[in-house]
Order: sequence, then structure tokens, then C-alpha cells
Amino acid sequence: MRTQVKDIDDYIAGFPDEVRPILEELRATIRKAAPKAEETIKYGMPTFTLHGNLVYFAAYKNHIGFYPAPRGIEAFQKLAAKYQTGKGTLQFPLGDPVPFTLVTKVVKYRAKENTEKATAKMKKKAKKK
Repeated sequence: MRTQVKDIDDYIAGFPDEVRPILEELRATIRKAAPKAEETIKYGMPTFTLHGNLVYFAAYKNHIGFYPAPRGIEAFQKLAAKYQTGKGTLQFPLGDPVPFTLVTKVVKYRAKENTEKATAKMKKKAKKK
């Protein structure tokens, strides 16, 4: 179990040389797909938020876990099937290429979904006033 980390830089720094570039590229891919998202650490994992939780990722002994919530996977079921291991989890085996195109599509989908929900909530509040 890793000790508590303060930010994503600190999280990535704790991994071996061969894993850090993968995590950096994953981070950059998420950042590019959702430039307005904020970075934080939640549940000990790098997390991106945009009107709520957007996606998480984490490195393990044999894979990189990517957590876009179930809806992010359901929308890309055929593309994600090869990597899906749980309701809201994709696992990218270390040693295999990470499907950054899939990550980009999922992050953009989740960003749009979260933004639409936030906009609808604000409109609903405005109507009540």
C-alpha cells in the first residue's frame, strides 16, 4: 500500500521508470480531452473533476486501471470490451499499448455528460427563483 500522496506529480513519481511515462501520457491525454477539468487525488488515485468526478486512474503491478464510471464504459462498449473488468473499470495491461484514442473518447463523453447535467441543474434552479 502506498503512502498518502499530495498530488498527481507525487503519485506518478512513486512508480518505476518504465511506468511513469505511461502515467504521464495518460494524464496528458485526459488533460487534452478535458482542458477545463481540475486535477486532484481522491481515494489515493489521480482524479480529474469537472462538475463532479470525471475519471480516475491508478497504476498496479500488472496494469493501469482507468475508472470513467459505468456510463463512460457503456457508451463505448464495443471498443472497451477488450479492457473491461468491472462495471466502471477498464484495465490496460502493462506491456500492451494503452488505447489513448479510447481514453480520449471516453473522457470527452464524460466531460460532455457532466457539463450537460450541471447546465440542466442550473436551469432548474433558475426556474425556481
